[in-house]
Amino acid sequence: MRIGTGFDVHAFGAGDHVILGGVRMAHDHGVLAHSDGDVVIHALCDAIFGALALGDIGTHFPPTDQRWRDADSRQFLRHAALLMAQHDFALGNADITVICEAPKIGPHAQAMRERLAADLGCDIGRISIKATTTERLGFAGRREGIAAQACVLLERA
Repeated sequence: MRIGTGFDVHAFGAGDHVILGGVRMAHDHGVLAHSDGDVVIHALCDAIFGALALGDIGTHFPPTDQRWRDADSRQFLRHAALLMAQHDFALGNADITVICEAPKIGPHAQAMRERLAADLGCDIGRISIKATTTERLGFAGRREGIAAQACVLLERA
């Protein structure tokens, strides 16, 4: 077995939506990012890459590479799934926490789980999505940005 953790954060900027776990959500801001700024997928990818000892998301998809400008982060996750398979690992489970005051995650959690499970080729029961606030403390509490953390367990396939 292997365990990996990941964390990602993006500042809010102009826009009318965010994308989290591959799901577009209406919001009074967008995120400032090179790709689509999906903190859920970015944290999850980092957890997988970490468990495989293969660096981080920036190693695989450098923000200096224009190919990834405005990219759909789901392609990053599908790449992580491919690397898991190539290294003879499968996802045991993924536990993801979104840290923000808004948008509300609960109404979208099931759709997020479905998309993540589809991209990882696993049963939806292996994916957990939770959310928390910072009780109005720090950048997330001031609604300046959004963050996510992920923990994964990989098992030999």
